[in-house]
Amino acid sequence: MSQQPGTSGLIFNEPQLWDKSRKGRCAMSLPKLDVERVELDKTLTGDPPDLPQLFELDVVRHYTRLSQWNFGVDSGMYPLGSCTMKYNPKTNEVQAARQGFASAHPLSGDEFSQGALELMFNLEQYLAQITGFDAVTLQPAAGAHGELAGMLMIHAYHAKNGKQRSKILIPDTAHGTNPASATLCGYESINIKSGPDGILEPGTIAAVMDEDTAGIMVTNPNTVGFFESNIKKIAEIVHSKGGLVYGDGANMNAIMGIVKPGEIGIDVLHLNLHKTFSTPHGGGGPGSGPVAVVKALEPFLPIPRIKKELDTYKFITDCQDTIGRIHTYYGHFGIMVRAYSYILSMGAKGLEDASKLAVLNANYVKESLKGTLNLPYDKPCMHECVFNDKFQNKYHITTMDMAKRLLDYGFHPPTVYFPLVVDGAFMVEPTETESKEYIDQFIHAVKAIAKEAKTNPEKLKKAPHLTKVTRLDEVSAARKPCLCG
Repeated sequence: MSQQPGTSGLIFNEPQLWDKSRKGRCAMSLPKLDVERVELDKTLTGDPPDLPQLFELDVVRHYTRLSQWNFGVDSGMYPLGSCTMKYNPKTNEVQAARQGFASAHPLSGDEFSQGALELMFNLEQYLAQITGFDAVTLQPAAGAHGELAGMLMIHAYHAKNGKQRSKILIPDTAHGTNPASATLCGYESINIKSGPDGILEPGTIAAVMDEDTAGIMVTNPNTVGFFESNIKKIAEIVHSKGGLVYGDGANMNAIMGIVKPGEIGIDVLHLNLHKTFSTPHGGGGPGSGPVAVVKALEPFLPIPRIKKELDTYKFITDCQDTIGRIHTYYGHFGIMVRAYSYILSMGAKGLEDASKLAVLNANYVKESLKGTLNLPYDKPCMHECVFNDKFQNKYHITTMDMAKRLLDYGFHPPTVYFPLVVDGAFMVEPTETESKEYIDQFIHAVKAIAKEAKTNPEKLKKAPHLTKVTRLDEVSAARKPCLCG
């Protein structure tokens, strides 16, 4: 496919519904009244709400046109780094929509929820097997919530052992939510700089790890796109001082089926089911952030927990050392159904192949754009590769300019200015679901934009040109936001 997906074709305008409203129109046929019509007392109801009056075609076209303004993974490539914005098989949506799951009520009780409980119990077992841990909770609502649950368990562990600690080590290549989760548990975050090759060095950890430090939060693979190859040695250093190792598993999409974090020194790990295990990611949720733990932390898992007795499943709450309930009911069940369907349909080999293809695709992008964009760390990456705008700076073109221009080529921009350890970062994660043809289109677009930085920088600085809304004044939007709606 040599043709770019971007186009200057028809883009519909769409006014507000109130502008289209005409008195007396109705989008549905109401049944004839079988009782006498009675006017309500306006002193009780007040004036009727100002709702638009539309006919059926108005409604259908309105929402169809609005949907065409959106961009999603079903529309085209979505190369956001550290987010795993991958295409998810529609069969997982079908399973989650089955009436027995979609209509299940959280107050039905164990007796009438055996199917849901069995699914959640089995999902816990699968996730434990995939990650190499002893126990799993599905309760956290998303990744950051899982982080908080993990840190609460670390906090409870140290309290149980008789001496609470005050600090937590957090590398500069960790996800930004890690310090927040630690702070909510009362810990002071100690920033740790990564080495010259983008990964942690054991000597750096040994120099700061002491008996007042609760542990370390490690994102692995990290936000620069590299596997922390010294993780076992680092875990040994932390454990020798009585600390624990928290693993941010948001990037599990690169290692599932290949590396088991629970077998390389990690004590507690959160997963993002809405990234790695199939959910339409984005738009604010919902998500799911299960937490896996080693045996020593199992008593601190949140309640309720699911227990199997013979062929019956039930919730249990009599767990003395639990950190308590951290979510209404048990979690986002629909996301669990999708993840369960994904794991069953992929199988062990499929999950491993997904990780291998994600890594292959990222390295293909890295090698193809090396020389076009600057590569701060020139070595094999995992699921994502990080460039920056050093080559384009001499033409006064920034990462943001290039990201905006990509919209004209029909691509969602990659992650920009993150991770913070790379100045002017341009992070690309193609995931395993993009074919070589789509990736080649993306590579061709980036190369064309880099060429334009030399030949026509003024046009590039005003991009995008073909979108519904062109370049916005983002500085004014940030400093003088319009909050009136």
